[in-house]
Amino acid sequence: MQQIEFWVNQINSFLWDFALLILLCGTGVYFTFRLGFVQLRRFGEGMRQVFGNVRLRGDKAGASGMSSFQSLATAVAAQVGTGNIAGAATAIASGGPGAIFWMWLSAFFGMATIFAEATLAQTYKKTVGGEVTGGPVYYIKARFKGAFGTFLAGFFSIAIIIALGLMGNMVQSNSISDSFKQAFGIPPLITGLFVAAIALFIFWGGKRRIASTAEKIVPVMAVFYVLGGLIVLVMNITAIPAAFEQIFVLAFAPQAIAGGVAGVTVKEAVRYGVARGLFSNEAGMGSTPHAHALARVDHPCRQGIVAMIGVFIDTFVVLTMTAMVILTTGALGTGTTGATLAQNAFNSAFGRFGDVFIAICMLFFAFSTIVGWYFFGQTNVKYLFGTGKLPTAIYTLLVLAFIVLGSRAKVQMVWDLSDLFNGLMVIPNLIAVVALGGVVVQKYREFAEKNDTEGEREKK
Repeated sequence: MQQIEFWVNQINSFLWDFALLILLCGTGVYFTFRLGFVQLRRFGEGMRQVFGNVRLRGDKAGASGMSSFQSLATAVAAQVGTGNIAGAATAIASGGPGAIFWMWLSAFFGMATIFAEATLAQTYKKTVGGEVTGGPVYYIKARFKGAFGTFLAGFFSIAIIIALGLMGNMVQSNSISDSFKQAFGIPPLITGLFVAAIALFIFWGGKRRIASTAEKIVPVMAVFYVLGGLIVLVMNITAIPAAFEQIFVLAFAPQAIAGGVAGVTVKEAVRYGVARGLFSNEAGMGSTPHAHALARVDHPCRQGIVAMIGVFIDTFVVLTMTAMVILTTGALGTGTTGATLAQNAFNSAFGRFGDVFIAICMLFFAFSTIVGWYFFGQTNVKYLFGTGKLPTAIYTLLVLAFIVLGSRAKVQMVWDLSDLFNGLMVIPNLIAVVALGGVVVQKYREFAEKNDTEGEREKK
């Protein structure tokens, strides 16, 4: 086991400290320039599409897919998870406050990547067994015919089932049980069984119940967390300018002003900021296209524009809120990291209620991620083993078992393997996305020509 753990850590270091940072950021830069800074040009349009269609009780999802907002909500449910609390705290503790600048920069380019992913997912979605489905496996096979395409698609499917559906959900369950034990003293196994029972109820309802749950949970959890963060920021309003100063100055000179983390270099600020940001918003990982493929929209790029707002909400709103709370409360100097650092920050403002607040947020964030990741894994189970009930039933039971097991103990090997398969699934996805770059550009030009012309007519 020690030998296996050694090699897993070696591969993870290569992937997340080097290869994936270049691959993910490079892809974002590539699409940013090829699409003429689509994340800026279409940002306002995306905000209008999303917030003009917020529904806590929208159209019913079914065989024909979901509403555009339900697809986004399902994607954001997966994106906004424990990484938005623990990930931001880890980035700051390990890379210093300057890591947040690099987190923002990677998310900016990631918005172009996720636009491409969602556009391709819409373009190549299929109807299988009477139901609309889609995701990276379909655009991978559309681009690469024969044995190579079959291998890449199969590799991606296996990686995402293990990374998100099984081990990833084990990690999410552990985060919920840990926070509930600290806040309420509830035994982890009890929390795990409770989470598994609620998850089973939602899983049993299929795509319709998953979409319905996501569209209700996501707006509520985002507003609840942001309001809590805003209260802390108002209480520490005089510290906000200094916090922004630290973020921008320490991104390029980590030891320039007080508040830097001892020993941090620019390289580490970049590494932790980019890695934690991309891990949180999932741009380029190939997970969220499963949800965006199901949106009922009039053009593939329409959902691509909506998908960009998901990255914005995840990183520039929720994750940034965590960072600002930590920096304005002075919690960074406590020597803690991860979720504990975030809890200390909220405790400094809310007292004992800080633990309760984080526990509630962890329940919302992690549980919504469990639902989203289960759905992504299920799509790939159906791709590999067909649409029969038995493969899905076995997969569901395995997910529930991993949720219960994960609640009991944090096994570092599981966390490391989750990181490993998260990294591995990026590779086949981005190979296909970049190879289909011409299709994305063509679709965008077609969309822009049609919609911009209609917009000019409306003005006249």
